[in-house]
Amino acid sequence: MTSLVLVERRDGVQWITINRAERRNAINEEVIRLLGEGIDAAVADRACRAIVLTGAGDKAFCAGGDLQKNADGNPFGVDYSRPQHYMVELFKRIQNCTLPIIARVNGHALAGGFGLLCACDMAVAADDIRIGAPESRIGMTPMTILPHMLRVIPARRLQEICITGEQFTAQEALDWGIVNYVVPRAQLDEKLDWLLARVTSASPTAVRLGKQTFNAIRDLSLRDALEYSQTMFAAMASTEDAQEGRASFVDKRAPHYTGR
Repeated sequence: MTSLVLVERRDGVQWITINRAERRNAINEEVIRLLGEGIDAAVADRACRAIVLTGAGDKAFCAGGDLQKNADGNPFGVDYSRPQHYMVELFKRIQNCTLPIIARVNGHALAGGFGLLCACDMAVAADDIRIGAPESRIGMTPMTILPHMLRVIPARRLQEICITGEQFTAQEALDWGIVNYVVPRAQLDEKLDWLLARVTSASPTAVRLGKQTFNAIRDLSLRDALEYSQTMFAAMASTEDAQEGRASFVDKRAPHYTGR
């Protein structure tokens, strides 16, 4: 049986692909579980430097929850014996992930797929895709993905997106800061490789601690953020990577980071 999620290591980068092209890479509980396992495996391996999240085929990055009548798993179902929805569990794993997660947006990103895009740290998108949160068209609102959307999209623009349910273009996503780069589809992987080369050449320790600090101080007051950041700065300065970075600068040579 073909896995619903493909996990592949490519030159220190963990590629995680939602493998349901025939369903526009729609997600259900099993897909969410496998995505989480792929992320956890990457974080546990010190040799891994980044994660790429994408979808199979060229039609959809992810079309959100699987709403077909014969779908496995109900994205709107609530199990009151569990403290949180499985989608929220995945978002928390993404939030706590210490590796950079880059969305390779190879197709439409809708509803929960839009949420996954916003949850990633960076995104490269093909120029012919559409993005949107169409939940209002079926009597819902994008509750579970809203926290990540609020951190990426300006408030007034987000209200319009959520209330109207209208889709928008990759160029508009770039203009609003939702994606980092938009390129012709034929150049998508070339641009992604360019970004990955820049990301993976950085100190793994600096990236891990930097991500932790970035995510933490967004939820703090200015006073608490300043206190937290200076503590993390002291911790980072004592790492082997920081010492190597300073030494390579003085010696005018390329650094050799160990990730420690």
